[in-house]
Amino acid sequence: MNRLATVVALIVGVTALYLARAVLVPIALAALLTFMVYPIVSGLTRLGLGRAISVGAVVTTLFLALGGVFWILTVEFTALSTQIPVYRDNLIAKIGEVKRLGSGGALEKMQTALTDVTRELEKETQAPRLPGAPAPVVVRSEPSGRWQLPAYVEYMGSAGAVIVLVIFMLIEREDLRNRIIRLGGYSRLITTTRVLDEAAHRISRYLLMQTIINTSFGIGITGGLMLLGVPYALLWGFLAAVLRFIPYVGVWLAALVPIVFTLAMFPRWYQPLLVAGLFVALEVAASFVLEPLLYGQSAGVSQVALLCSVAFWAWLWGPIGLVLATPLTVCLVVLAKHVPGLEFIGVLMSDEPPIAPAAAYYQRLLAQDRPEAERIVTERAREHALEAVFGDVILPALRHARHDRAEETLSEEAEQSIWRDTREIVDALGARARADAGAAAAPAETEPPSRRVRVVGIPVRDEADRLGLAMLEHLVDPSRWSLEIASPHLLGSEIIALISEQRPVAVFLGALPSGGRGRTRYLCKRLRARFPDLRILVGRWGLRDSAVLTRRQLEGAGADLISTSLPESRQHLQQVYGLEPPTLRSPAEIDAAAGAPATA
Repeated sequence: MNRLATVVALIVGVTALYLARAVLVPIALAALLTFMVYPIVSGLTRLGLGRAISVGAVVTTLFLALGGVFWILTVEFTALSTQIPVYRDNLIAKIGEVKRLGSGGALEKMQTALTDVTRELEKETQAPRLPGAPAPVVVRSEPSGRWQLPAYVEYMGSAGAVIVLVIFMLIEREDLRNRIIRLGGYSRLITTTRVLDEAAHRISRYLLMQTIINTSFGIGITGGLMLLGVPYALLWGFLAAVLRFIPYVGVWLAALVPIVFTLAMFPRWYQPLLVAGLFVALEVAASFVLEPLLYGQSAGVSQVALLCSVAFWAWLWGPIGLVLATPLTVCLVVLAKHVPGLEFIGVLMSDEPPIAPAAAYYQRLLAQDRPEAERIVTERAREHALEAVFGDVILPALRHARHDRAEETLSEEAEQSIWRDTREIVDALGARARADAGAAAAPAETEPPSRRVRVVGIPVRDEADRLGLAMLEHLVDPSRWSLEIASPHLLGSEIIALISEQRPVAVFLGALPSGGRGRTRYLCKRLRARFPDLRILVGRWGLRDSAVLTRRQLEGAGADLISTSLPESRQHLQQVYGLEPPTLRSPAEIDAAAGAPATA
């Protein structure tokens, strides 16, 4: 029912936006301009000018500057319109050259086929005229030279409404903010404040940076076209700066007009190619140099979502929707982040990762896409330490797989495939880390084997625990440690026999939660009873809820040190480095010691 209500609300909202566009578009434009100029108004106010004087000065300067620019552009556009017929013959000659290039080839054949099809369709649609019947009279209305007064009145009224709204929004900014907070309710004061602050910060930063970048882009286009000798360079530069506010497609729309103009004006082809190259070079510089340098952070919207929003707002509000698409989408994403019923919008449109790296890694393993899973952890390893990759990505994925297997939603074959792929990925990451470390990749040459501390790793339950110990092995210095990992299928008696044979300094029991606590306690008791002086270390990697209780229980069973993360496990190993292997007593010696009378 909640989903149905959400869908109905969205349909009603979109319908209202479309029907009320004549009112909402000026309000949205005014809000956009308010965000853009408010930092200037705020700075003037802090200098001692009153709010009204600051607003009046900024708004007057802004619209006088815009009016002057539009007047200059109108003059240039008028001059351009008178020159277009002069270049008609040149443009026709260029079209003829293109036709000659395609003569006799696929282009001409396609054109001929389309012409034949069009003629046949015209024959079928034209009804035959009877002999002696009068010819049909076609009435054509001549275009009127009079101004379309209602349209101009509408445009002027919208512009006036925007100016008035900007003035009052700047003067009454705090009052408007407080009213929005009041509408949200005092119980949602924190949420409303966060939404307003985050939206204002993102939009203001986006508009400021875009204005700087687009102005620089327009100046570069103007200067470049002047150097190339293209007339009306100021008009093309202004068009490029304005249209670049339309994400992704605006700059190429701006490039199309001067390219076509140079095709018509110049007799050769290299001038249009130079104009196209100028736009490409400046766009590459703006996208890959200026934007990463000035932005610091994006608007918070994914690229696909931004393209979809541009198409949506253009369909809803026409050309003005292209300019308003990004700010409106930013507001929607910020609102969705803090309103419980709109989380799906944030998931679909935000630039934040939709799922955690651990979930993405596990999902790729489920899909048997090992290359993609390896790519996820490899990219993570470029930005984070190896222990963070193991602890934040791979171990949570292993715990999730174990949980799904316990719930019988994961088959045994799929589980074994996950273990196998993960083991190969872990070994590859460890080998790469050791290669990057240089000399540490050759432990036998830097440290004699006799000086390496031997530790036996015991997986408590299954292959997941064994993988945890393998990750720990890759995190320790191989020139100082020899971590021998046993099979997870050994019985208690076999583990005791292995330790008696290996004589390690310590035993490390690895067990991923959930589960395994009972067997871990059992092994601790058996090992402590058999080897009283043996250091017993336990790793319960990722344990959160019952960490204190688990530590108490395992310490009571005979464990010396209990860790809940791989870095902590490595620290515990450092504490036993340099110790001598304990004296391992035989069962007869243990029984004799247990039966000996107590001494005073």
